[in-house]
Amino acid sequence: MVTDVDSTLITGEVIEMLADHAGSGERVADITNRAMRGEIDFGRSLVERVATLEGLPVTVLDDVLHEIELTPGAERLVAALHDAGWPVGVVSGGFVEVVEPLAQRLGIGFVRANRLEVADGRLTGRVTGAVVDAQAKADALREFAAEQGVPLDRTVAIGDGANDLLMLQAAGLGIAFNAKPVVSDQADVAVPGKRLDAVLELLGLEA
Repeated sequence: MVTDVDSTLITGEVIEMLADHAGSGERVADITNRAMRGEIDFGRSLVERVATLEGLPVTVLDDVLHEIELTPGAERLVAALHDAGWPVGVVSGGFVEVVEPLAQRLGIGFVRANRLEVADGRLTGRVTGAVVDAQAKADALREFAAEQGVPLDRTVAIGDGANDLLMLQAAGLGIAFNAKPVVSDQADVAVPGKRLDAVLELLGLEA
């Protein structure tokens, strides 16, 4: 199973939390919502949003990491999947500096996310390397499945935004969790509630 992070595994959007520290929270939240609804290209939206973070001290990443709240049921879902022998990965349009420590806390080894550029202890307002967009998320699912020796039709993907659609479509089972309408309409199944462990019943793992 591979899951998105922002507004799926965790309750908020890391880019918006960072933007709050930069005073650009409202503007960034608006861009995020438009991107998640599929109204604007995710890659372009990421560049625009990250640009507002220029000059923030790198210590803000630790601040945001401590502000993050896991979605209710997230820990139970991951623990149950691990107990059942399922490999679990996270793919995110967010940032590896926050996602990686979060994944380690949950015992998740496979992580794919964007990396923020830092110079002289401050964010430059840019990301380094290729942007983790919709295609990159789908490619990461395929890579993780191949790495684990799991046929693609036996994979599960969970997400909430338009940039998760290719990943959900590539998976054997694509689950829209508390998702935007454009995602719920196209996923194999939609889970509208607020608890992520509701997914266990779909997978036949509910005790």
